[in-house]
Amino acid sequence: MADRTVTVTDIATGKSVDLPVLDGTNGPSTIDIGTLYKKLGYFTYDPGFVSTASCESKITFIDGDLGLLRYRGYPIEQLAEHSTFLEVCYLLLNGELPDKQTFETFESRLKMHSLLDEKMRRFYLGFHNNSHPMAMMVATVGAMSAFYHDQIDVHDAESREIAAKRLIAKVPTMAAWVYKYTVGQPFVYPNNKLDYVSNFLYMMFGLPTTDYQPSPAFVRAMDLILILHADHEQNASTSTVRLAGSSGANPYAALSAGISSLWGPAHGGANEAVINMLEDIVQSGKSVNYYIERAKDKDSQFRLMGFGHRVYKNYDPRAKIIRKVCHQLLDELGENNPHQRLLDTAMELERIALEDDYFIQRKLYPNVDFYSGIILRAMGLPLNMFTVIFALARTVGWISHWKEHMSDPQARIGRPRQLYTGADQRDYVRIDERS
Repeated sequence: MADRTVTVTDIATGKSVDLPVLDGTNGPSTIDIGTLYKKLGYFTYDPGFVSTASCESKITFIDGDLGLLRYRGYPIEQLAEHSTFLEVCYLLLNGELPDKQTFETFESRLKMHSLLDEKMRRFYLGFHNNSHPMAMMVATVGAMSAFYHDQIDVHDAESREIAAKRLIAKVPTMAAWVYKYTVGQPFVYPNNKLDYVSNFLYMMFGLPTTDYQPSPAFVRAMDLILILHADHEQNASTSTVRLAGSSGANPYAALSAGISSLWGPAHGGANEAVINMLEDIVQSGKSVNYYIERAKDKDSQFRLMGFGHRVYKNYDPRAKIIRKVCHQLLDELGENNPHQRLLDTAMELERIALEDDYFIQRKLYPNVDFYSGIILRAMGLPLNMFTVIFALARTVGWISHWKEHMSDPQARIGRPRQLYTGADQRDYVRIDERS
């Protein structure tokens, strides 16, 4: 409930409207413009919705100026150090951290859903052999509504809960099978004796002919990547999921829409761009300093990928966390990693940028995409799988926001307005009469 208002007056007509000012737990106050059109006949214009709150949410808070990220009030630093991705999943879905028994029950129920319907196996075989992994993710997640259509009543809380568990449990299997299909290896079924992240790596890198044991370093690095990418407030893909869900679309269709949005290079492809840049630097034979100077040159088209962030005007808090694990992983792999030259270039680029006044003054620090790209490359993942890993992590954020929206009594179907600048009314002229 608002305890103060802002008055907007149309000088031309003298009409005024008092708009409520809403205060959240944290962040800027928000003006409720719901009556602006009714009272004054105006819409607001905000390309990209950069100054518009599209919903009320209790899930994630970001302060870009201070470099803060909190899931359900918990600082990301604490969750990254002490928690696991699966515990973070429970937190995002339910609002509180679980006790031990509750967590064990949650984990057990997810394991019950880790298998895919066997007919989905044949669905994968219908893709072209060089299909992009994200195209396959869009299709297979959307297809879940055909395979699991028995409980998708979006207005029923129990059905929503089952759909959420199914998605969190099955998306790792789907992502791993996408990878296996693209590299021409047999699908590996889940092993429910393993924890969530170890099971995913087992399905990714295991073979029927070998007894694959996931490296503890890989498990920790992947777990951290998933935690840091689990949610990030009302970004493009999350807003897409909410908008699709607002029409009453089933959760599998809504998440498929979110994956499509994430696929865009301006959203989920940033860590791919980092590796492409590093490979260009290595292949050029030129020094890192050469590219640093090009990045400073305002007349140059070169940009350092993986530095700075649209939201964070300070050091990306996720980058501070993942940097340490990135360095630990690279130290452990040592010279055994085939991508060592690429990774050495990344570390030199990071060192120079963190010491250079040009980048420090502009707060162009390495962001989470810089380090996650390096880690995924060090694990041996191809570039086209990077965004799939992002989608796996963000699944829990998407489904948490979808659940929140569907349980909100104030929720309505999304219907943005527009500023129309096309032709005014004109009359149709028969084709043989047109000059």
